[in-house]
Amino acid sequence: MRKLILPGIVVAGIILVAVAAPLLPLPDPIRQDVGNRLAAWLPGSPLGRDEFGRDILSRIIWGARASLAVAFASAAIAGLIGTALGLLAGWFRGVAEFLAVRTADIVLCFPPILLALLVVTILGPGTGTLILVLSILYLPGFVRVTFGEVLSARSHDYVEAVRALGAPTPRILLRTILPNIAGPVTVQFSLAVAAAVVVESGLSFLGLGVVPPTPSWGLMIRGARATMEQAPTYLLWPCAALTVTILAMNLLCDALRDAVDRKGGARAPKLRAIDRLLPGLLPARDPAPLLDVRGLTVEIATPGGIIRPVEDVSFSVEAGQTLAIVGESGSGKSITATAVMGLLPPVAQVTAGIARFEGRDLLEMEEEQRRRLRGGAIAMVFQDPMSSLNPVHRVGDQVAEAIRVHRKAADTDREAVELLQRVGIADPERRARAYPHELSGGMRQRVMIAMAIANRPRLLMADEPTTALDVTVQAGILELLAELRREEGMGVVLITHSLGVVAETADQVAVMYAAQVVERGSVAEVFARPLHPYTRALLAAVPDGDEEPEGIPGVVPRPDAWPPGCRFAPRCPHAKPACERRPELEQVGEREVRCLRWREIA
Repeated sequence: MRKLILPGIVVAGIILVAVAAPLLPLPDPIRQDVGNRLAAWLPGSPLGRDEFGRDILSRIIWGARASLAVAFASAAIAGLIGTALGLLAGWFRGVAEFLAVRTADIVLCFPPILLALLVVTILGPGTGTLILVLSILYLPGFVRVTFGEVLSARSHDYVEAVRALGAPTPRILLRTILPNIAGPVTVQFSLAVAAAVVVESGLSFLGLGVVPPTPSWGLMIRGARATMEQAPTYLLWPCAALTVTILAMNLLCDALRDAVDRKGGARAPKLRAIDRLLPGLLPARDPAPLLDVRGLTVEIATPGGIIRPVEDVSFSVEAGQTLAIVGESGSGKSITATAVMGLLPPVAQVTAGIARFEGRDLLEMEEEQRRRLRGGAIAMVFQDPMSSLNPVHRVGDQVAEAIRVHRKAADTDREAVELLQRVGIADPERRARAYPHELSGGMRQRVMIAMAIANRPRLLMADEPTTALDVTVQAGILELLAELRREEGMGVVLITHSLGVVAETADQVAVMYAAQVVERGSVAEVFARPLHPYTRALLAAVPDGDEEPEGIPGVVPRPDAWPPGCRFAPRCPHAKPACERRPELEQVGEREVRCLRWREIA
């Protein structure tokens, strides 16, 4: 919300001055004084006079009034009509969708200037014509945004709940759908207003918009063009007013978009309009995931052909929550994490899928963009701290380097010591001067965590952070991760073999086997009632009191020898001939499972 303050104040100030123009002690913006034409400065005219002796400051303020009136009027008309058409098209589909969406596509095919010329030729120039032209230009944007949002919202449970109450369609659209899509529509309105100011000035400059002598920034720029050599400042002032207004509006649009459609973060979600109207009626809306991975596939070219160590993997992580990825060695857990981080070796490449972090697809980013995120907004703790730490540099210098790469700090060495203290290393000043081989395994792992959290990441990928550590150190590191998650609102992806660690620390769990996610859901539900035979086998292999753990026969197959159907079938006690058919990931309430016979064996 702080990003809204500065541009909001500037835009509000511009609007306030424009609205108050008739009340301000300004000269008549139309009155001519040819004797003082192109005067640089006169008493009462601090910005000088134009080519007809009219006061430039007065014309800029009145021009803002004209430009903003046209922009807001055209955006409001386009917003009202476009939102209504999008609502009808998204709800009723069929003919309504065809008419609304295809009409919007036809309008988008026309270049804006040609469309303006056509309308002006038919109706003649003027403010009314300009509003009509801009309304037509921005109508398709509102139709398409509203249409897409309605398609997404109509499948939610809260819509079905209101339909189950017997509410009529108009009430559902106006009281349920519209309040919940108001955010994107508001952002679209702000974008339309900002763009309309630019287009209005351009069309007025070409003589297709505001008609003289009405003040307009475009008309002022047009008039100043002929007198650039005699009075360059006459051109400067309207250009400066237009530039400041557009920059402020664009910044406001960006901040408004982030505030309305926030991707991740630990802040509590705002109350929906439907919740204010009918509190307690509808289920709470889940926040947008911090990391959303969909259909991730990694391929490696080998002499024997293409292998896929990761195939069609999907999961999501919310801010302040921990997702555990579990499975035997060779299941593809670590490759999944390195693919998301953009750290795959050259022989491996992502061939399908998306990995959105706070709304941006990490897989589509340039390497320089990903590099700025790694160690900053996204951090990773690797499995072996001894090989991850540089043996010839002191650990304090390595932590300080993680800080210097991403930001400037007054005293990186002091901050590095504070980070070592925060992760629970005793005598941090002395330990900061030590080399990695002089520290125990638990201390080295804590150093890795200190490096990872040095820039307060919003997402932490932890690949087996407690491997080969004794139980006491393991518990301390897990408690540290949980504390950071609570304090910073950090999302955590925890890759581990230990189901006990998952039960204690994770909120969600994704079970991987042979490059695929075979089951996903909340830890409580998956552990209480596993749906996939592999999940059941993993849980049965955990020692429990006096009962002997049950081993899983066989091993995970190699990536070049995946079974043709269900990949767990050769090791599954419940396998049938039908399991030779490839199973898809099936949605089961809030969970997902990849098994053809889960209903019979769950």
